[in-house]
Amino acid sequence: MDNSKPQIGKAALWMIGAIASFTSMAVAGRELSVTHDTFEIMFYRSLVGMCVVSLVLTVTGKWHQVSTERIGLHGVRNTLHFTGQNLWFYAVSVAPLAQVFALEFTQPIWVILLSPMLLAERLTVVRVLSALIGFAGILIVARPGAVPLSAGIVAAAMSAVFFALTTISTKKLTRSASIGCIMFWLTVIQAGLGLAASAIDGELALPTMATAPWLLLVGLAGLLAHFCITNALSIAPATVVIPFDFARLPTIAIVGMLFYHEALDQWTLVGAAVIFVGIFLNVQSENRNSLATDSRNTH
Repeated sequence: MDNSKPQIGKAALWMIGAIASFTSMAVAGRELSVTHDTFEIMFYRSLVGMCVVSLVLTVTGKWHQVSTERIGLHGVRNTLHFTGQNLWFYAVSVAPLAQVFALEFTQPIWVILLSPMLLAERLTVVRVLSALIGFAGILIVARPGAVPLSAGIVAAAMSAVFFALTTISTKKLTRSASIGCIMFWLTVIQAGLGLAASAIDGELALPTMATAPWLLLVGLAGLLAHFCITNALSIAPATVVIPFDFARLPTIAIVGMLFYHEALDQWTLVGAAVIFVGIFLNVQSENRNSLATDSRNTH
């Protein structure tokens, strides 16, 4: 009897939750940009996250997992993520949502290229080919020279680089810190960064009756999205999960068309498809290598 189908079905449900969460966060970010700058959005998002993480740690009795060990790396990781998230919130406020999501998908490409330098991982032929295909997709989406290169598109592309650096530093942290510890310092440090950055101009816009629900949505959606993806990856291979994740693109394209009258750009969809091919090629190669290693270890 094949037990994989129920697991794939559950993974699909988790990914639907992730897609809904990421989409909600993008819409909330755009709605909030009228009243709050990106630093304020990050400050309030982190406050919501801090409350949720603290509640979870209390209910599960895991406060003992939170420590100051490697606090420097926590600081570096969260500064990188804070920068990337601010760039992303700026991008969703000024650029077509589908283009922002398409360029965000290049994060694994940057992980492939940066890991040899930062994690001493081997750069294989397949990884190089995947990166080249991914960059071809970036050029199709951005089309430099054919259309003006806007600040929003540059911000979206740069956010992917900072998210990749965040992923690499997270990988380093997971060797010695629990998920609860990582999430606690994520919310605390980024709340501090958000407050400090918001105070630079001497003004901190307080939540209003209109913005409070959006701020709450941003905070909850960010945590829920990563929770859903983690659960999906725990019960299904990445080769199954990643295609579901790319369903975010047509979803956000439809949302952009219906709510913000953004035209469906065929080049964005084509470029995203090319980026997907590059990433999926690498994931399949890694999966085959993992299976081969497991096979050798059992003999």
